[in-house]
Amino acid sequence: MVSSQQDFPREPEKAAYVRRMFAAIAGRYDLMNRLMTGGQDRAWRRNVVEVASLPPGGWLLDVATGTGDIAYEALRQVPDAHVVGVDFTLEMMRIGRRKRRQGYVAFVGGDACRLPFPDDTFDVVTSGFGMRNVVDIRAAFAEQRRVARPGGRVVCLEITPPAKGLWGALYRLYFFHLVPFIGGWITGRPDAYAYLPRSTERFPAPESLKAIMEEVGLRHVRYRRLMMGTVAIHLGIK
Repeated sequence: MVSSQQDFPREPEKAAYVRRMFAAIAGRYDLMNRLMTGGQDRAWRRNVVEVASLPPGGWLLDVATGTGDIAYEALRQVPDAHVVGVDFTLEMMRIGRRKRRQGYVAFVGGDACRLPFPDDTFDVVTSGFGMRNVVDIRAAFAEQRRVARPGGRVVCLEITPPAKGLWGALYRLYFFHLVPFIGGWITGRPDAYAYLPRSTERFPAPESLKAIMEEVGLRHVRYRRLMMGTVAIHLGIK
């Protein structure tokens, strides 16, 4: 169980740990997202696709797609789009394939740090709550830039590190104590939902993430905070 700083998976073990963890909770992953966020995660994903400005008939890649919520939202907003979801946890994508949604998402197995696509392929590359799980954030964004077409957009939705003060204390109480309890009850894997807040603590703050995106060559990078600063959407242009 990931219950302390010492128990957090070390970098050489992180990819295997994350894959096993998401495979174990795949069947209840969407339910827990709805419960943890009060259903707000759906609105955040709608915002991601709106920010992405996917053109009619355009190509979108959703990295660390999980069960495909962003991918399916893209098809809802742009029904004639070509949408691909890539993830290294096949069990999550199997759940996604069973969803009865409008349009077709091509689910592909692959690593976010070594995307199995040619350069300059996609008009838009998105990710939602996936970058904090990768071993190398810079490599993952460099790959997203590589597979985006010139002028293409890279959009990232992520939880941000806990704030300080009263709101931060309440946030930590909920995220570090109540969420693992609920997650353990719903999925039988409290370790997975203890990992979640720990991964957020280690994730770069929005301004630092903006700098990483700029370092890999993305331009005009900007971000917007949501949910009282606990979530951020970043946008960069190739």
